[in-house]
Amino acid sequence: MYPKVVIDQKKLYDNAKIIVDKAAVKGIRVHVVTKVHSADIKLAQVCLDAGACGVADSRIQNLEKLKTLDCEKILLRLPMLSEVDEVVTLADISFNSELCTIKALDEAAKRANKKHRIVIMFDLGDLREGFLPEEVDEVIPEILKYQHIVIEGIGVNLTCYGGVIPTYDNLSELQRLANHIEEKYDIKLNIVSGGNSSSLYLLDGDKIPTRINNLRVGEGVVLGREAAYGEQVHGTFDDAFILEAQIIEYKTKTSLPKGIIGMDAFGNKPVFEDKGLMKRGIVAIGRQDVDHGALIPMDTRINIIGASSDHMILDFTDAQNDYKVGDIVRFKMEYGAMLKLFTSEYIGREYI
Repeated sequence: MYPKVVIDQKKLYDNAKIIVDKAAVKGIRVHVVTKVHSADIKLAQVCLDAGACGVADSRIQNLEKLKTLDCEKILLRLPMLSEVDEVVTLADISFNSELCTIKALDEAAKRANKKHRIVIMFDLGDLREGFLPEEVDEVIPEILKYQHIVIEGIGVNLTCYGGVIPTYDNLSELQRLANHIEEKYDIKLNIVSGGNSSSLYLLDGDKIPTRINNLRVGEGVVLGREAAYGEQVHGTFDDAFILEAQIIEYKTKTSLPKGIIGMDAFGNKPVFEDKGLMKRGIVAIGRQDVDHGALIPMDTRINIIGASSDHMILDFTDAQNDYKVGDIVRFKMEYGAMLKLFTSEYIGREYI
């Protein structure tokens, strides 16, 4: 079946092991984030085999897919009030930043006759989820009232929304909060979670505070790179996942459309550059399946021109003698492309 993603499980294993081992030197455990491949249980197991201590995902539906795995499971996205019963059933730990939601989780855990562990999120500047640091002494006493909630730890998210890079300084604020909570409220925090793949660059040298003992890593495992500066982690692979798409048209056409230009299928008015005649090919994949701007042709002579819902148009001018209808074009991908590819029901998967 085309299009499909070809997954090299050995390369994925090697990526995960390198990162898990690198973190372990600093006393940090890694939960592998599975949302990027839509919680593919085979790939989650590969990462667990490489030493990841558990899985983490943003969607409760994905944790449902992974429920048979013998490991710790974390719900990363703040729970919706409408799903608290599923959360206490399917997630060992959930990340939280709203007292009303924690109260609802306590009630759900009581109904299930169990205790539910939470990581309290603090916003250290990225302006996504989290209590403000100055709210700590309002929040902790309220949470401690709940008999079916256990404060497992605290955490922060950086880079994903505001682009704020994790540093020794802002993670030291998380460390300060952890020390304050433990000393003032006489509780032990098992998790001090210092972010995601954007924190991986801090593992080199003495750049990460000693209390940070957890990272949630997705991009670092699947693409082998840290997400703060986009640098490859030494020894990892950026081609464990390859997209293969088939050519369905291959013709010489002009580079400029003819006629009055209006909106395209997505409500944008396109702009074109006159490059004269061009050898243009179409592959059978489109914006419904992938962010085409986050694909990298493995044949460097090919350029991506654009895409509609179901068609991606490529410039083959510099490679015009090598391709024909039915041939396969292969692409590496950025994180955003992988997210959409694994969500689309029209993309096949091949495991090697």
